[in-house]
Amino acid sequence: MLAEFRTKRETERIRVEEKYQVIGFISSGTYGRVYKARAKKTVKSADGEEKELVYAIKKFKPDKEGDIHTYTGISQSACREISLCRELQHQNIISLQEVLLEDNSIHMVFEYAEHDFLQIIHHHSQNERKPIPEFTIKSFLWQLLNGVAYLHANWVLHRDLKPANILVTADGVVKIGDLGLARIYERPLQPLFNGDKVVVTIWYRAPELLLGSRHYTKAIDIWAVGCIFAELLTLRPIFKGEEAKMDNKKNVPFQKNQLTKIFDVLGKPTKEQWPTIDQQPEYHNLSSFRSYPNRLREFYNSCSSNSDAGFGLLSEMLEYDPVRRITAEGALHHPYFDEDPKPSMDSFEGQRFQYPLRVVKSEDNDMKVPPAANSTVQGQAGATHGGTRGKHGHSGKDEGRPPKRRV
Repeated sequence: MLAEFRTKRETERIRVEEKYQVIGFISSGTYGRVYKARAKKTVKSADGEEKELVYAIKKFKPDKEGDIHTYTGISQSACREISLCRELQHQNIISLQEVLLEDNSIHMVFEYAEHDFLQIIHHHSQNERKPIPEFTIKSFLWQLLNGVAYLHANWVLHRDLKPANILVTADGVVKIGDLGLARIYERPLQPLFNGDKVVVTIWYRAPELLLGSRHYTKAIDIWAVGCIFAELLTLRPIFKGEEAKMDNKKNVPFQKNQLTKIFDVLGKPTKEQWPTIDQQPEYHNLSSFRSYPNRLREFYNSCSSNSDAGFGLLSEMLEYDPVRRITAEGALHHPYFDEDPKPSMDSFEGQRFQYPLRVVKSEDNDMKVPPAANSTVQGQAGATHGGTRGKHGHSGKDEGRPPKRRV
């Protein structure tokens, strides 16, 4: 009876190809692959025109054991991301449209965004060879903080904020994506370290994590935002260290090189700056570092911005002591955002050029691609709404521009 039920359920299950046409492959990661797709059903716009909807489909690899491909279920990361994305609804958080199960694989269908911070940084550093406009940086930062403040207000740590995970729609709306490492942190039953010993990509990892903190807070996300802010300003990572990898026994190594990169800009932390630093598990390793002066002002002066308030905000985000580090809510109300140019919910407002669209490749052996697709195709900016890594459409509710200061 159970076998019959399972067979019947599988035959009745809606398959991805019934609802979506895969346009091409976008990217891959530890847990799966991301594709650009269009809905087979069109919708009518307000003016009565037929409109295609574009999405990003994240296909998770099923967990398996050994070479015989024994499936063990859905990964913890997929479960977390699905459960959180189902609950979260905010204009600066990527929107999950639906979840489909097919052939032991989970497919998460997201709204689509055409750009991400990393792509835009590369465009300015390699193609334009000139800074990102200050208005765009300020709008990016304000919206990113707005999304982070929403997560934190709902007891969610993102734990992997970096330029590649911050998406931007064709109409300039920032969308925080990739919540695979996100975690609810309200009254945890055990230290967060026990579940995931390594979180946050190394260049954006806060000093308390690098020093082995078992009980970290939402301040780790703010440190990452500070690193992203610095990278938007200078078009290069502020702390570009080399990560020491885990050994075969999964022991977490001491990240000396990354801390050296941080100390080289911010100086070696003292007890005055960080009163509880001696309580960090790796504190004893700090004796091997020489003293460094704080050169953050020098770093900031190398960028195009001459705003003292901007330097002040960056300093407060890159505060060593997590307790003293500014919060997302506090940062949203920082004087930097009161200065001209004031931020907008359209980060590209008034811009006379368009950023290149995300490259979508049709080479792929995992999901079907239309035979007529070219080897490399590009999405149509502004043409549709929907999806995950392309042009994140937005719902239209309460998504006007920030009060030319804050929303």
